[in-house]
Amino acid sequence: MAKAGVALKQVLTTYKISQNKLATIIGISHSNIHRWVNEVVDPAGDSILAIRDALEKINPEAAEEFIRLYLDKTT
Repeated sequence: MAKAGVALKQVLTTYKISQNKLATIIGISHSNIHRWVNEVVDPAGDSILAIRDALEKINPEAAEEFIRLYLDKTT
């Protein structure tokens, strides 16, 4: 559980993307991003796609890294 949150936290840190910026682009509140990053709740499937799409707009490499980390079967 919380694999998406772990991946998202790592990507936001690595690529210096703020939770606020991501939330604004997705069109959700900052508190949702905060809950995902801090592993309080996992984002739903459609939210995973929204995260990827938003990251793609900010930094395509970050989007690729998020999906790679999220799909990594070794963690």
